[in-house]
Amino acid sequence: MAEMEIQSNKMTITEEAITTRKECGKRGRKPGRKTSTEKLDIKAKLERSRQSARECRARKKLRYQYLEELVADREKAVVALRAELERLIQWNRQLSENNTPINNDQLLQEIGILKQE
Repeated sequence: MAEMEIQSNKMTITEEAITTRKECGKRGRKPGRKTSTEKLDIKAKLERSRQSARECRARKKLRYQYLEELVADREKAVVALRAELERLIQWNRQLSENNTPINNDQLLQEIGILKQE
């Protein structure tokens, strides 16, 4: 009988250990605890992110410089075209008034009617 009590005590102890082990938690890492390799991975990820941000800002700066140069070139072209338009308007006025323009030959050469000799 003593042996049965010992065996029943052993069974209750092992059953208690099994139930407490299952209740105590999950396997694997605990949240909030990071291993040293994970910390290194996070540092490497942050550094890659910073580098990517630097490169993005550099590309953005180059893009804005390119667009500013493009706008400046277009503005110069607009000014040149307006000057040419003004010259042609004056030439048209002189022709409509039956006046011969002062620099008639030059204007004809510019528009391609008269060839240079």
